[in-house]
Amino acid sequence: MEKTQITKADDTAALRFVPRSLTRLFQEYAYEDIDLELHVNTLIERTLEMGTWEELHWLFHTYGVSRIVNYLRRLGHRRLSARTFNYWCKFLSIENFRRASWSQIGRDVWNPY
Repeated sequence: MEKTQITKADDTAALRFVPRSLTRLFQEYAYEDIDLELHVNTLIERTLEMGTWEELHWLFHTYGVSRIVNYLRRLGHRRLSARTFNYWCKFLSIENFRRASWSQIGRDVWNPY
C-alpha cells in the first residue's frame, strides 16, 4: 500500500483562515472568534476526529505534518478516540508517544497481576 505524501504548503492567505465547513465542529464558538494559533489543539483534535477529506487537507497544509505529529505524541492519546488515534499513528508512522500517567495507574488498579 502506497502512503500519501503530505507536505506543508506555502503560507498563503487562502490557508490562514478556518474553513466555514468546520463551523459544525465548533458550535460553542462564533466563527469570527476561532483563532488558528489560540485554538490550534482543538482545531487539530476535532478535524482529525470528525473532519472531511477536504478539511483534513486544509489542516495538514495549514499546520504541517510535524506539528500534527507533535500534537499526536503529546495529546492525541488523551484527546482522540482510540480508533482515531491509532489510525493517525499508523498513517503517519508514529511509534513513540507519551501515554498519560493516569492511564497506566488505572490499569494497575484494575488489573494488579
